[in-house]
Amino acid sequence: MLEQGLARASDRRARIAQMLREGRRLRVADLVHEFGVTDTSIRRDLAILEAKGVLLRVHGGAVARASELRPKPVTDRMRLHLAEKQRIGDAAAKLIEPGEIVLFDSGTTTLQVAAHIPPTLRTSGMLTIITNSLRLAEDVMTWPAPNLILLGGLCVPDYQAIVGAQALEQLEHLMVDKVFLGVDGLTLSEGATTADILMAELNRRMAERARQVILVTDSSKLGRAGFEPIVQVNQIHRLVTDSSAPEELVQALRAEGVQVDCV
Repeated sequence: MLEQGLARASDRRARIAQMLREGRRLRVADLVHEFGVTDTSIRRDLAILEAKGVLLRVHGGAVARASELRPKPVTDRMRLHLAEKQRIGDAAAKLIEPGEIVLFDSGTTTLQVAAHIPPTLRTSGMLTIITNSLRLAEDVMTWPAPNLILLGGLCVPDYQAIVGAQALEQLEHLMVDKVFLGVDGLTLSEGATTADILMAELNRRMAERARQVILVTDSSKLGRAGFEPIVQVNQIHRLVTDSSAPEELVQALRAEGVQVDCV
């Protein structure tokens, strides 16, 4: 019963965070009515989300921090640094071996990895693809005989992705050969980071369930610290980035045991 209660609380907080991203000012009384819980539970949710930097509590409710307002649509983000992402995707796709179970997050660069998987691996039985990305799943479904697992849970339309307790629970029962993760920032001290706490929570669990953690990101994200941590440098096996990556950081990552491909 305790685990179920924790799962419900996690889903509730994920939904509250989504409401804030949609630009809504939230009132405690309205949240009590919507979720059918006590005001004590809602105030605890808001306190937890405030501690994570998602919101600011105000009299009677909460508002979003500026950084948590609605992000650009995924189609707009896909066009940013597109040429670099395509090169990264092509190089990273070559790391996938026949028969592997491969996990993809919902980043726009990981979409390019899936898009560059060769036809020889798109036939029945050659790969198992697991993802929380609705757009990636839609692309894989056009393959001749896809072996696809789409994680279930709370849908975040701005990211066209699935997050929340249900997806986390599914991952707990899976083990994969490789995970491809996109990031919003990567530094030696902070490791890989992202701007969204819900995405970060899921990506951390993805990394835990993979034998090999591969980051795919263009060089604009390198040397920049994002908001929420995903993995530390010692948890990263490989980074695939573009040729404009800062040399000092590349050498420092290699010294820490990370294989870095600049394409």
